[in-house]
Amino acid sequence: MKILVADDDKEIVELLSIYIQNEGYEVIKVYDGKEALSKVITDPEIGLLILDIMMPVMNGMQVVKELRKESQIPIIMLTAKTTDMDKIQGLIAGADDYVTKPFNPLEVMARVKSLLRRSSMQVTNTEPDILEIGPLIIKKDSHEVKTDTGVNIQLTALEFGILYLLASQPNRVFSADDIFERVWQQESVVSAKTVMVHVSHLRDKIEEATGGEKVIQTVWGVGYKIEG
Repeated sequence: MKILVADDDKEIVELLSIYIQNEGYEVIKVYDGKEALSKVITDPEIGLLILDIMMPVMNGMQVVKELRKESQIPIIMLTAKTTDMDKIQGLIAGADDYVTKPFNPLEVMARVKSLLRRSSMQVTNTEPDILEIGPLIIKKDSHEVKTDTGVNIQLTALEFGILYLLASQPNRVFSADDIFERVWQQESVVSAKTVMVHVSHLRDKIEEATGGEKVIQTVWGVGYKIEG
């Protein structure tokens, strides 16, 4: 698999490249957003993108928005900004995770491995491949979600993971910590805000595709559920 690293700071690109190659992946190095977008579109072997927000020609947010029109490639954003709103904007744009500069390269690699595991989830004997709940038909093996009228809903790997988790156990309320630990496969850190953003984005997509149906319910002070 190839991992694309896009940052206008060549030292950062080189640093990350060393760690990525040590894990056995091939690295594609680019230094502006437009080139990153072009490489991902034309090279199907690229399986993950590490993307800086502040880049020349086209910034990271613009790249994510363009990619999410057609691709669900896992994306980790690098940002020198530290406010919650900056991070939330990146997640809303379609990124799967973010790392704030300055960062520890080992942390970045841990997030890369975790994200690749999530994006290649395999069906187990205890998890049905197809779930039908409310107006949705969810296919775990192919990561497809459609409405009962045939409208396809494009979801990121994390959004799909959240939806499948809630749909697989209808009426059960999952806290933000539960969702973070099961879907992100990491111990809960700043999970509440991160989960909230992804659930909000997931809801928007479902409501747009179904004509406004509110499939995911919020149980205030507790968490989220889908009623069966």
